[in-house]
Amino acid sequence: MRKEAQTDAMAVRGLVRRFGETTVLDGVDLRVAPGEIHALLGPNGAGKTTLVRILAGLADPTEGDVETVGTVSLVPSGDRTMYLRISGLENLIFFARLHGMRLRDARARSLEMLDQVGLADAARVPVRNYSHGMQKRLSVARALLVEPAVLLVDEATHDLDPEGAIRIRKLVGDLAGGGMAVLWTTQRIEEIREFADTVTFLASGRVRFNGTVAELIHQAPDPRYVVRVRNGHPDRPPQAVALQRALGGVAQISQSLAGRDQFVLATSEDQPLGAAVVALSEAGYHVLACQREGAEIEDAFMALVTEEPR
Repeated sequence: MRKEAQTDAMAVRGLVRRFGETTVLDGVDLRVAPGEIHALLGPNGAGKTTLVRILAGLADPTEGDVETVGTVSLVPSGDRTMYLRISGLENLIFFARLHGMRLRDARARSLEMLDQVGLADAARVPVRNYSHGMQKRLSVARALLVEPAVLLVDEATHDLDPEGAIRIRKLVGDLAGGGMAVLWTTQRIEEIREFADTVTFLASGRVRFNGTVAELIHQAPDPRYVVRVRNGHPDRPPQAVALQRALGGVAQISQSLAGRDQFVLATSEDQPLGAAVVALSEAGYHVLACQREGAEIEDAFMALVTEEPR
């Protein structure tokens, strides 16, 4: 976890965006500190892309304001933002020149950034020959040409293989470790667990949650487990009614459609899984397998999606 800074690198206050009669963003507040990775989550249509476009200066808000300290750069979600027929180096030089750099400086800076993202050996290879992951890293290199204070990363890993996704997260994590503020938009919600410092969750254009990853996980409902139970009599498989009697008020159990000996066990915060297993064991049942149904962050995501707006 990176140390929290006193001054925000980016502050969003009361942001509203309307398209005709449709309100896409409705009073969004968001802060990102230097050295912080701030994850932006939400279902499709939540307003995440519109928010990122406004933060990048590609669209104007209807109401509200955005304050930043230093330059803001964007790593877009799509690949069709580079010239495929020319090399990675030539692409970066072109964009550096658009920023007003002299040719010599643009070339030196482009080579430096290609090395930083691990593309030095492919500097002179046409971008059409780059893998998907290499194109993502090239997009990061382009965003770093101007030494931004804030990096906006829009769905950088959603269609990468696990190795490519890890490499991108490692690169961005190193940048944050050096003091850069990062807003990380993703649909891979589990990836934020050991990666992001804070989270903002959007749904229907409104902020439903803002806090740490640990606080987000606490938004999940009581956990449910798929358990496989045997009672020592194969000709008399355990029944949900008998199992519930053994559990008492420790947990709720119901038959699973996956098999005669599989059940769905729902625990509560004050009655952990261990208490349910002990109760079944004392009643003469054997718990052969137990697996959590759904991930914690995924459960929290769904709980926030279905939550009634306040």
